[in-house]
Amino acid sequence: MSTETQERDVAGALSAYIAGAIGRPIPDAVATKAKHHILDTVASMVSGAHLEPGRMAIKYARAQGGTPEALVMGTDLKTTAVNAALANGMMAHADETDDSHLAARCHMGCAVVPAALAMAEREGASGAALLDAVVLGYDIGARFNLSLNLGPIASYALCTHSHGPSFGAAAAAGALAGLDADRARHLLAYAVQQSSGLKTYMRDLEHIEKAFIFGGMPARNGVTAAAMAAMGFSGIPDDITGRDGYLEAFSDDPDPGALVAELGTRFEITRTNIKKWSVGSPIQAALDSVEVLMKDHGLRAEDVEAVTARLPDDRAYIVDDRDMPDICLQHLIAVTLIDRGLSFAACHDEERMKDASVLALRRKVTLVPEAFLTEARPERQAIIEVRLKDGRELDHRTVSVRGTPENPMETPEVEEKARGLMAPVLGDERTQTLIDVIGGLEGLADVRELRPLLACG
Repeated sequence: MSTETQERDVAGALSAYIAGAIGRPIPDAVATKAKHHILDTVASMVSGAHLEPGRMAIKYARAQGGTPEALVMGTDLKTTAVNAALANGMMAHADETDDSHLAARCHMGCAVVPAALAMAEREGASGAALLDAVVLGYDIGARFNLSLNLGPIASYALCTHSHGPSFGAAAAAGALAGLDADRARHLLAYAVQQSSGLKTYMRDLEHIEKAFIFGGMPARNGVTAAAMAAMGFSGIPDDITGRDGYLEAFSDDPDPGALVAELGTRFEITRTNIKKWSVGSPIQAALDSVEVLMKDHGLRAEDVEAVTARLPDDRAYIVDDRDMPDICLQHLIAVTLIDRGLSFAACHDEERMKDASVLALRRKVTLVPEAFLTEARPERQAIIEVRLKDGRELDHRTVSVRGTPENPMETPEVEEKARGLMAPVLGDERTQTLIDVIGGLEGLADVRELRPLLACG
């Protein structure tokens, strides 16, 4: 078989898989996990609509107008599926609340779920079809990043958070648009041509550009590719693995086989994390450890002489003494100890970064980057060591972060997190109804029935 034939076979296999996704049986455990991620992402959108990235996204969508195909969450605005996907994607990553896929190095839900919801509304698709499309989007998006076969984070400049999710969003939206295999091939061509994003987002202190890069842009790009393919736009059949194609452009050592490896038997949504805490990922394990010490030893803020937080040295810098509360490890440990827990509101209370009691305890927290934790598996472990004023010393090492595949959150925990994010916006009754509807998504005849639960005047 020639190299060109092999290349076309990869694109062909992906196209056929996308075209056949809606109605393809998926295991019950996968469907349950998918509903967890849909609920978690919707909750991120609802809460994110009231943060600055969300407000800017709503402002932009209102200015665009357009055919009323899909709802901008938390508003009364219906606009084109493309614009709704962009706005809802930014809301979903307006904060450090949404899910993440560690192996693929991206936040999948904030792109795939908004794209799938927007196209499902446009097409009047069922809840079961939405569920199938979301599972597909995670599968395709993660595999595109994995196929790049990238080295250490410092060794490349592209943003994996926008690349893979763009393909995932395109696959989900394309499946819901009813594309056949030929049109799905064109869909992938337009997804390839929109691939973009750089790691400069790490310098974004306002989280607005970051929300666009992680959520809004890939969601918009995916729906755009699907809408074009559905309308009859044609594309190059081997944009992915062919000469000058996607893998050649973005990787020095690509692995084309990863694009189709175990497709249909390994479901990437089951390898995706849901955050227990609405904070930056490197902080999750540290807060898990603090919670254990408070529960098992009665640890209180007033008893603390010093805290040492040991984190992997390849990511500790991301959360070290930052100016934003939800990505500052020292601040969040102090707030958690003082409050005996950490609410969504507390994660985002910038005024408390100036509070004297928080600052006094924060100064007692030292972050130590550790190479051995970078090498440890599962990834993102953390150790918290506490020296008490009475001379005692406590410590706890979190090996498997709560919400990861090794230590998954159960349905009640996912629902409780979603309730905490949505109830302040939607009210208790509407929030519970929405949780129940998503929990029984297979029975929803038309995704548009979600609109009254998600719209706000």
